[in-house]
This record gives sequence, C-alpha cells and structure tokens, in this order.
Amino acid sequence: MENFKKLADAVGFAPDKMKKNGLFETDRLFCDLYCFEPGQAQNPHTHEGSDKVYFVLEGHGRFQIGQEEKELGEKEIALAPSGQRHGVSNPGPGRLVLLVLMAPRPSH
Repeated sequence: MENFKKLADAVGFAPDKMKKNGLFETDRLFCDLYCFEPGQAQNPHTHEGSDKVYFVLEGHGRFQIGQEEKELGEKEIALAPSGQRHGVSNPGPGRLVLLVLMAPRPSH
C-alpha cells in the first residue's frame, strides 16, 4: 500500500454520475476523493456503525445530514455520524471535489 499520495493525481470526473476515486483503504478506514460535476449528487443514505467526514477541497456543495441542510465551500468540513441520513449535491456552476473519510470501513 502506498502511504503517500498527491491529491491532484486522484481527481477525476465522470459525465453521468459523481465519481469516487479511492486514495487509501484499510480494514478500519477508507479515504476517497468524491468528484461532482454541476448537477450531480450522492443520494441520501445511511451507514450503521460508521461515521463519515466530508472536507471540501474545491467548489461548493449542498450537504444534508439528518434534518439539517447546509451549503459548504472550500476548507469547510461536515460530519455524518453513524445512522444519520446524509447526502451531497453540487448545485453548480463549478465542479465540487471532496475528501471523504469513513471509519470504521463498512463491510460490503
């Protein structure tokens, strides 16, 4: 496993849906870059037993965690605790890049 990565090398977008680009994965954690074109979204969902952190690297996104919804920009961060319904959308006009960490890593 590589212990060091350059984030710029992991940025990649897909025209049809949000793209997850893996950075690190262990038995206890994953760390990805999520890349959204304008209009793309991660549908709200839950993870029982795992917490997820979203850190905005580039752009602006709309985050839903539980009953709360908030727009975040660069260098802002959000926590989706275990069991809380959460999702992200990119209302545009620019791209959205998130650093996402989740622990413990879901077993699916």
